[in-house]
Amino acid sequence: QVHLMESGGGSVQAGGSLRLSCAVSGYSISSRCMGWFRQYPGKERRMVAYIDTDGVTTYSDSVKGRFTFSQDNAENTLSLEMNSLKPEDTAMYYCASDLRRGSACLRGVNRRWGQGIQVTVSS
Repeated sequence: QVHLMESGGGSVQAGGSLRLSCAVSGYSISSRCMGWFRQYPGKERRMVAYIDTDGVTTYSDSVKGRFTFSQDNAENTLSLEMNSLKPEDTAMYYCASDLRRGSACLRGVNRRWGQGIQVTVSS
């Protein structure tokens, strides 16, 4: 049974911070390529932060410099530290994993999703 569970969401005022966590069971996160995504109502789910091929961390332009993605392989968890939050960061946030082949990450392949957690940023 593979399970990803987000936590740490909630409401915060603009300029504040939140730290999302994702606990993973059923597989070692080091065996997969992990990432964070978010989705606005009526919109497509989009990448926020991702550990890509060769371990390179990439961020969407909208969060670059404000969000930090990390993972703790020993604890089998990942986190997304969100600083300087803006109202446009309001969304449902998801952790996810993709297939890994050695050092290569196959984006979208065998993708597994958490249930999502709401982040609301008020102005």
